[in-house]
Amino acid sequence: MSTFGLSFLVFCILGICLDASHAQLQLNFYAKSCPKAEKIIQDYVYKHIPKAPSLAAALLRLHFHDCFVRGCDGSVLLNFTSSTKNQTEKVAIPNQTLRGFSFIDGVKKIVEAECPGVVSCADIVTLVARDSVVVTGGPYWNVPTGRRDGKISNASEALANIPPPTSNLSSLQTSFANKGLDLKDLVLLSGAHTIGISHCSSFSTRLYNFTGVLGTQDPSLDSEYASNLKAKKCKSINDNTTIVEMDPGSFRTFDLSYYKLLLKRRGLFQSDAALTTSATTKSFINQLVQGSLKEFNVEFAKAMEKMGRIEVKTGSAGEIRKQCAFLNH
Repeated sequence: MSTFGLSFLVFCILGICLDASHAQLQLNFYAKSCPKAEKIIQDYVYKHIPKAPSLAAALLRLHFHDCFVRGCDGSVLLNFTSSTKNQTEKVAIPNQTLRGFSFIDGVKKIVEAECPGVVSCADIVTLVARDSVVVTGGPYWNVPTGRRDGKISNASEALANIPPPTSNLSSLQTSFANKGLDLKDLVLLSGAHTIGISHCSSFSTRLYNFTGVLGTQDPSLDSEYASNLKAKKCKSINDNTTIVEMDPGSFRTFDLSYYKLLLKRRGLFQSDAALTTSATTKSFINQLVQGSLKEFNVEFAKAMEKMGRIEVKTGSAGEIRKQCAFLNH
C-alpha cells in the first residue's frame, strides 16, 4: 500500500474514532435515565446566580480549565487524597483562583437525590456554565450530554495545558490548536472576559515590571488606562488581593465592549492584548465590533459547543462519580 493510502487509512480510522466519540454525546442524553436532570440544574442556577452574579464568570472559567486538561471530564474537580498521593489539577497555579466548586457540589447533591449515579460531574459543569451565562443575559448554546468523569487529575498537566494570562499570540494559538480550536475560536472564547474579573497579580507585571526592570510598563497597554489602574486599583506590584473588572463599566453584561476595549489597547491581560497582534485575529475582532450582538452570540455559542466536545469520555470510559471531588473507589 502506498504511503498516501496508508496514511489515508489511518486518518479514516482516526476519523471514525473521533466521530464515534462525538456521536455518543447527544442532546437530552438523560431523557430516559434522568428526565428532570437538566431542568433541576437550570432551576438551581437560575435561583442562585442572580444572587451572586460574579459566579457566572467563575463557572464558565471552571468549564474552560476542565476542558483544557484531559478534555471535559470533570478532572478539575478532584481533590488530593492521601491514597493516591497525587497533586490534582485543583492545586496547580492556574487553578488556585478557581471558584465554584461548592456550587457544583450543591448541584450534584440534588441531581443525585433525583437519580443516583446517573449524571456525570463533567456534564454538570458543562450545563452549569451554559445556564450561568444565559441567566446573566448572555447567549444560549446547545449542550449535548453523555460525558463521563475522568479518573486521573495531575497538577503538572494543568500547568502545561492552561494558557497563562501572560501568553503571546503564538503560544495561545498552539494551546488552542492542541485542543482542536482555531484562531477564530480563540477570539470568540476570549469574549467571555466581558463578564470576567481578575486579581492584580495576573497583570501587574504589565504595570510595574514589564521588561524585568522595576518601573517598566507594557507599551502595548494604553498609558491612561495603566495610570488609572496604578492609581485606583493595583497600587503596588505585590497586590494579589484587589479585584479588577476585565470589562470596566459593563462587566455584568454579556456584550461587545470587551472587543471595543481591545481595539483601544485596554485589554487587561497580555493574552487579551495579544489578540490584536495578528492581522487574522484583529480582523475577527473588527468584524465582531462592526456586527451585531446577535451575530456574536451565535458565533460564541458555536465556539462553546465545540469546546465542550474536547476529548470527551463516553460509553464505558471513566465513571459517573457519586461525589464530584472524589473518585468512586
